[in-house]
Amino acid sequence: MTVHALNELLLVCSLVLLVAVAAVRISSRSGLPSLLLYLGIGIALGQDGIFDVKFDNAELTQVIGYAALVVILAEGGLGAKWKEVKPVLPAAAVVSTVGVGISVGITASAAHYLVGLDWRQALIIGAVVSSTDAAAVFSVLRRVPLPPRITGVLEAESGFNDAPVVILVVAFSAAGPVEHWYVLVAEIALELAIGAAIGIAVGWLGSLGLRHVALPASGLYPIAVMAIAVSAYAAGAMAHGSGFLAVYLAAMILGNSKLPHWPATRGFADGLGWLAQIGMFVLLGLLVTPHDLVDDFWPAIVVGLVLTMVARPLSVFLSLAPFRMPAREKVLMSWAGLRGAVPIILATIPMVSGVQGSTRIFNIVFVLVIVYTLIQGPTLPWVANKLNIADDPAEADDLGIESAPLERLRGHLLSVDIPAKSKMHGVEVGELRLPAGAAVTLVVREGTSFVPSPATVLRRGDELLVVATDPVRDRAEERLRAVGEGGKLAGWLGTGSPVANAPGMVGPHGGSAIPQAMKLAKKLGGAGAGAPGNGSGSGSGSGTKTSP
Repeated sequence: MTVHALNELLLVCSLVLLVAVAAVRISSRSGLPSLLLYLGIGIALGQDGIFDVKFDNAELTQVIGYAALVVILAEGGLGAKWKEVKPVLPAAAVVSTVGVGISVGITASAAHYLVGLDWRQALIIGAVVSSTDAAAVFSVLRRVPLPPRITGVLEAESGFNDAPVVILVVAFSAAGPVEHWYVLVAEIALELAIGAAIGIAVGWLGSLGLRHVALPASGLYPIAVMAIAVSAYAAGAMAHGSGFLAVYLAAMILGNSKLPHWPATRGFADGLGWLAQIGMFVLLGLLVTPHDLVDDFWPAIVVGLVLTMVARPLSVFLSLAPFRMPAREKVLMSWAGLRGAVPIILATIPMVSGVQGSTRIFNIVFVLVIVYTLIQGPTLPWVANKLNIADDPAEADDLGIESAPLERLRGHLLSVDIPAKSKMHGVEVGELRLPAGAAVTLVVREGTSFVPSPATVLRRGDELLVVATDPVRDRAEERLRAVGEGGKLAGWLGTGSPVANAPGMVGPHGGSAIPQAMKLAKKLGGAGAGAPGNGSGSGSGSGTKTSP
């Protein structure tokens, strides 16, 4: 490739990215999942489009799609909140396995008896479209606050069900007859177990290392987190397990491990996730030939109708029958089973495997995803409102806490953002009752920084700089989050952390000095929580998040 050709390629890629970023804004206003706009960009660039680019490499599309899917799953796992996922983990696991089996059986029967596909093609379609897509669901639900129970099930399901679906599609696309069902079920269980074990191990070891090793630059932490998550996929796949489950679980553990510089890491992962979605959908749009979709339009409508109105609701209601969930919540989860990138990527597997009729399978899946996302996406908020399902607006926001390890000083700097609905609003610094060895050394309020006194009243929008020694770093963050959720009485009324009653706490309106934190703060050029001040003056130091 010449330098001139490379320059032209870079120009085209940058223009596509700019258009795709603008599409995000359009999708947020219209309520349409952004995947449709990205697919539209790819179709416009490809055959029958404006630029008439010829692209038919299904194998390359599959490889790039797998890589993008790994990044998307990692980003989804990093953003999953364990406190929301933990209570609904059994329900999400059942929906992702038993529910997938029910959906595959019903959808495959419809494809065979109503559309006339042979059983192999019907089973492939049934498996391909049984996977939901977190990006498609939550791009629509951002505007609709839902109870954590529902979002937890939907998010965990979208992360878990990719693994069994990929195994089914690969098995159905393999040459030769399909194994007996019990052999296939055993293989799925084994691969999921291997993937889960590797994902948990990699995530735990990675979080342990990142929490105890100070990297030379804060910008290395996001790269390290994503590298650890991707290595979980590689290790799981090489061990003949489910790499997709491994990367999701590893990312979930990393995302809930209170890692240093977490806001920067989360933003980096979010940007990579968007980039992966954009590239993947544009490539899928290039792969499709629009004039070939006409013949498969009505078969896709029929299969999609059965999937949306019969298979998905039955899989949700039957698999969640043992769990106490209101029927209206199950109805919403049935309608929220949006398909996105994963089904279209999986539809390339039979094409690469040389399955007879694989092009028709891809076309049916492509049309099904587009049509029913157009129907379900914009109507999902309306359905949630009609079912009267909304989150409690009075629930306190979680604190934004960023940690920077100070390896040589054997301490940590915690940068704490107080959100609008946090119950830390109105609490005095002394009433935080931080453990001995931790102190609030600086408050940034409306662009002005000052050293607080024990009587300084915290307000929403404040940013606190908390210095903590190594032994109490975790307890200090736990206490801050407890006060953010339960107010100044957290720990006394059964709310939040019990560390409030531990010896050596800083009592309301002052209390004992904190020698360890004071010493550490002086090394940093700051002051302890017990430093005199009226809470409104200014002090030296900046309000930016501190790096090691």
